[in-house]
Amino acid sequence: MSILINSETKVLIQGLGGNQANIHTGYMMEYGTKIVAGVNPGLKGKEVFGIPVFGSVKDAVSSMNAEWSCIFVPARFVKDASIEALEAGLNIVIITEGVPVFDTIEILKVAKEHKKIVVGPNCPGITTVGESKIGIMPNKTFSKKGMVGLVSRSGTLTYEVAQSLSNSGIGISTAVGIGGDPTPGLSFIDVLDMFEKDKETEKIVLLGEIGGSAEEEVAEYIKEKISKPVFAYIVGLKAPEGKQMGHAGAIISQGSGTAKSKIESLRKAGAKVANLPTEIPNLVLD
Repeated sequence: MSILINSETKVLIQGLGGNQANIHTGYMMEYGTKIVAGVNPGLKGKEVFGIPVFGSVKDAVSSMNAEWSCIFVPARFVKDASIEALEAGLNIVIITEGVPVFDTIEILKVAKEHKKIVVGPNCPGITTVGESKIGIMPNKTFSKKGMVGLVSRSGTLTYEVAQSLSNSGIGISTAVGIGGDPTPGLSFIDVLDMFEKDKETEKIVLLGEIGGSAEEEVAEYIKEKISKPVFAYIVGLKAPEGKQMGHAGAIISQGSGTAKSKIESLRKAGAKVANLPTEIPNLVLD
């Protein structure tokens, strides 16, 4: 059992033929992901890495029966590309950053209407270790299969902690990068609920950051709904007051959204919170 994707999941790439899409499609294929089609109107009828390219998502799904789309198109085209995929019956991972908030809101509305999953925008994607990945997570970092579920708002922190866990002999079941935008698709709560139900996941690592209220909301959910041990780290404890951080979701207002408030909430909920990312493996092993 795995969450979201597995070795049989069929994936198409929107934007295949573009530089970043090509680079990461190659890595996904090396990892074992079943990429069955690409979508790029300018390359319709051609192949990239032996993958057939279609002019529309509808045609690609009709011919290749994909289940997920990984979207690598520029920000101004993300709304149309996402809605096209959702209306064709696909779940989507949006890698692109800089997607306008109102575009994301419209995407999430369509996803709800079609009962489909959106991961992102501005995210590294999903990796079910040893089976499949959709997105840009580095292959070597996610090589050890295990019982820890990892969910994060930050891509680079995801990689750092995953490598630290691996170096300590701790494997990962699935890693999900939900993205750092203020209006993400999948939330911490969504993913924790999946990990709670997943037989392959025994412990959960949650990586958050300052800004927004997602970590404080998930703390309440952990307290009420999660029986598995949760370990956390929050970026930004030393952030200067009033300093704007890199993620669009890193907005602090009226005393909420600070690293301190998030850490306090998580600890009150029973989560063990690390002071440094490198402390997480020791907490998990304790």
